[in-house]
Parts: sequence; C-alpha cells; structure tokens
Amino acid sequence: MQSLKELYKIGRGPSSSHTLACERACKLFIEEYGLLDHYEIELYGSLSLTGKGHMTDKIIIETLAPAKANVQFKLDWNEDFPNGFYVDGYDVDNKLIKRWTVFSIGGGSIEIKEKPLDYNKEIYKENSFEEIKLVLQKRQFSLIDYIYEYEPDIENYLIDVVSAMIQCVEHGLTQSGFLPGNLKVERSAKSLNIKARLCDDEIEKQRLLVMSYAYSANEENASGNTVVTAPTLGACGVLASIIYYCYNYLQVSKTQLARSLAVAGIFGNLIKQNATISGAMGGCQAEVGAACSMASAALAYLHNLNLKQIEYAAEIGIEHHLGLTCDPVGGYVIIPCIERNAVAALRSMDAVTLSKYMSQIKPNKVNFDTIVNTMNYTGKKIAYELKETSLGGLACEFKG
Repeated sequence: MQSLKELYKIGRGPSSSHTLACERACKLFIEEYGLLDHYEIELYGSLSLTGKGHMTDKIIIETLAPAKANVQFKLDWNEDFPNGFYVDGYDVDNKLIKRWTVFSIGGGSIEIKEKPLDYNKEIYKENSFEEIKLVLQKRQFSLIDYIYEYEPDIENYLIDVVSAMIQCVEHGLTQSGFLPGNLKVERSAKSLNIKARLCDDEIEKQRLLVMSYAYSANEENASGNTVVTAPTLGACGVLASIIYYCYNYLQVSKTQLARSLAVAGIFGNLIKQNATISGAMGGCQAEVGAACSMASAALAYLHNLNLKQIEYAAEIGIEHHLGLTCDPVGGYVIIPCIERNAVAALRSMDAVTLSKYMSQIKPNKVNFDTIVNTMNYTGKKIAYELKETSLGGLACEFKG
C-alpha cells in the first residue's frame, strides 16, 4: 500500500479525479519539460462526460497558463483504464515535444504511462487487514505503532490535514449565496448550523451539527475551494465533519485527531488497494462508502474501542453502501453528493454505536477484507451509466 500522504491530499475542488488529478499531471508535465508554447488535451471517460460540470477544462487551462491549452472532450478511449486524458505539448514551431497518457485513478491519484511516479511506490508491505492483524499480534503493536513504524514522520503531516479540514468547515459555515453552475443550488451549511445551535433536543442538536459540517465542507468543494481528499473530494465532507465535530464540540486535540486519521487511512488504503476509491470505477460506494468506512474507524478509535470493534465499525460503513451509484445531476458535485455526505457522516456515528454494543452480544461474521472484496465485485457490476458519467439514474430522472 502507498503512503497515507497519497490518500489525504489538500487541494482545490470540486473533484479529486477531475480537478486535483489533472492539476497534478499538468504541473508535473511543466516540471519535466518546462512551460511550452501550447498544449492539446483530450479528455476521456468520466473526465469527458462530466468534465464541464466538474471544471476539468477550467483547471487544466488555468494550470497551463499563460500557454494556450485547447481542451477537447472525446468518447473513444482505447486505453486499459477507463478514466484519463492525453496531454500533448508543442513548441513555438508546432513540433510535438511529448505526449503523456494520464490515468486518473481516484482520490486525486494519477498514473502516467510514460513516467513512473515516486509517490506511487508501495510503503506498507501488508495488503489486507488480516495480514496487518498478524503483524500486530506478532509484534505486540497497536495500529498506531504499525503505521508509525512505516511512516515515522506522518503525524505532523496529518496534523496539517486536520487543520485543513477544520479551516474548510469553518470557512464554509460563514458563506452564503449560490453554488457555481446551472443548478442554482443555494448554500445551506450556515443556515443548517444555526438551526442546530437553536435545537433543544441534545441528540438531535449533535446530529444536525455534524450534518451542517458535512454540508459546509462539500459546499466549499463544490465552490472550488480548498478541501481534503478523504478519500476523494466528492466525499470530503464525511471525515471532515467528524473531525470538526470532535475538535469543536468534543474538544479532542489535533494530535489525537491526526492519529484517528492515521487509523482511518489504513482502512482507506486497503479499499484503494483491493477495490477502488474512484466513482468512475466503482460508483459512489467507492467514494462516500469508503469515506463512511474511514470515518467509522476514526470515530471508533477516538471512542477507545478495541481493534475488533474498529474493524467492525469500518466494515459496517462499507457494507451498507454496497451498490451505491454515482449519478451526479448535470455533472456537478452537488446533487446528490452534498446531502449524501451528511447522511454518511451520521451513518459513521451509528456504525460505531452498533459495533460497540453488538460486539458484546456476538462476534461479527463478516470481516473487513471480505466486504472490500464484495465492494470490488459490486462496483464491476454497476452499470457504466451509473459510474460518474451522468448518463443514467438521478442525473437523467431529475429535471430541475
């Protein structure tokens, strides 16, 4: 598995696959060959089908500026991976300097056919949670010990990630107006947060607060502001809302929150390794489902649950998102994405409660590795139209 730094990335919304990944690839191209005279970009897969709503062309043009970049949306893609683009760089004499074939593999991560990338190197030797548990048992390690053995410098990075999540939510809670695009969706986080703080029922108040934090992060994402892949930008509100709730409402320290992100990151990495975190590959179960699993693990850790209970909570987070489709209306990361993040944040809280008490009644029959393999199988069976193409589902049924 890769470094947790490749799972948690701070960047601009609204889509890790469409904006963050493309921005990274274009910056690398400039680093490699310098800023050339002009560029031809051909987008394929979901980058083409929902690229306008996801601002893919906009981020590419901005990243390659002041050079001219001509971005084309194409359909016939003959590469092995379904989501990607070609970038051709030309000099002043219109001579092709280099072509890169870029695959956007989810969560802002990329692979380049013509250039191996250092940050795609494997850091962790184990590739399943069962393998990890054997290491923990053999070496008498906690999960944190295990992570820090491989990445001794990761805590400071994760504290920065926690700070970025907190700043994102705080900024979003102060904003009003409409989100970008043609859907004319009004920001709701600020109003929802006010409703929460006025609520007399303490349980309902806490749940409303968490939902307002999720709305805040995702509205920031939809506006193209700075958010954190957790594991993607489309699902950025799930973990950010839990982190902000624990920091702001429960007074948990940033160091402890960073450790909870480390725990969550192992589960996210296993999903990325053995299934996918790409909506274009596996539907929204790969994004919001994975985020719910990660948030469940983080919250279980913060509640001092044991390893079996943390695994159980993470498994619940995935199991009850199996088959979730990715059918964004108009190609925007707004409907149903924002509301879906809020629901998943609450599900993560419920997953921890269920894990804590059900584990006292009977052992869980389904382990985390099994549910990830099931997720991988299910994602392959989801129809192409329902995997971030906006060609089916709610994207077609909703008329505005």
